[in-house]
Amino acid sequence: MTTKYGLIGCGMMGIEHLRNIALLPEVEVVAIFDPDPDQLAEGMKLSPNASTFNSIGDLLAVQELDAIVIASPNFLHVEQLKEIAARRTLPILCEKPVYTAAGDEVVINRLQRAYQAPIWVAMEYRYMPPIATLIERADEITGGIKMLTMQEHRFPFLSKVGDWNRFNANTGGTLVEKCCHFFDLMRLIMRCEPVRVSASATQFVNHVNERYDGKAPDIWDGGYVMFDFENGARAMLELSMFADGSTWNEEIHAIGPSGKIACRMPGPQRFWPEALGPSPLPELSIYPRSPKRPQTTRIALDAALIDAGDHHGSTYYQHQRFLDMVRGGGEPEVSLEDGKRAVKMGLLAQEAAMTHRVIEF
Repeated sequence: MTTKYGLIGCGMMGIEHLRNIALLPEVEVVAIFDPDPDQLAEGMKLSPNASTFNSIGDLLAVQELDAIVIASPNFLHVEQLKEIAARRTLPILCEKPVYTAAGDEVVINRLQRAYQAPIWVAMEYRYMPPIATLIERADEITGGIKMLTMQEHRFPFLSKVGDWNRFNANTGGTLVEKCCHFFDLMRLIMRCEPVRVSASATQFVNHVNERYDGKAPDIWDGGYVMFDFENGARAMLELSMFADGSTWNEEIHAIGPSGKIACRMPGPQRFWPEALGPSPLPELSIYPRSPKRPQTTRIALDAALIDAGDHHGSTYYQHQRFLDMVRGGGEPEVSLEDGKRAVKMGLLAQEAAMTHRVIEF
């Protein structure tokens, strides 16, 4: 029996979701809503048999729907979740961040109490194969993590429809929009909660000369964030969004009394310069404390999954898990609570950077 999805939003991530859903067995996107005709046309190229709708309300009137995927701009997520909850009770996969402003947390709390179907927050980084292995083996290799470092050295924010991602009011700010992925991973790897945060971040280089309706972008492009966790461990994020020439987009290092485990991921293959030859494969390295020799494993990726998105197959693996939940029931692996806590970490990190204070949770 075919599982039938509705999709809200055919922008960059919406298209990635469509490509990965198409790889799942007996799954079909039957309903699509996007108010931008060009983006809607792109979505229809991938799901030509889907029906299109002029509103979310009209899409939700399709009774055969089994699940909804929200891939709209960040600032729309809360209102769209509210509208769905008022009309239907369906499993939802909602792109991160689940909300963008501190005042929205009240709405998310209300949804947690009242909505009777699972809401899965799309945190694709959990499912990148090197990161998934690091999560699984971190305690074994380190003997208990004491220090966790995450580094993202990448290209600037891409252009999106209406350039909505140039402004904090739309995105939630860089430490929410971009970095909630990493803060979610910190909680998952540490298996406990942060207790305080310090940060320093700013708009160093990118978008400073751009203007949109006379307004200058205010989105940050780099900084440092450090958390103390309740188990006494420390975690740090280093972000630079003007490091386009880096071999590795992301690196994660977890260190404890017994050793270190690390993983490294290149950026999306479509951005890799052909003149440099093939893009490097992701790596997982284990560094026991001396005198043992370190080990590095390169992780080959399915070509079909590389072609389907920019996240090293993780969007597909996430959809596999989400589909299992839609068909078989159970709880989401990335809950609304997880999504909420990752956003809160980002918002407090931004407050720490803006006020030059250490902030207690």
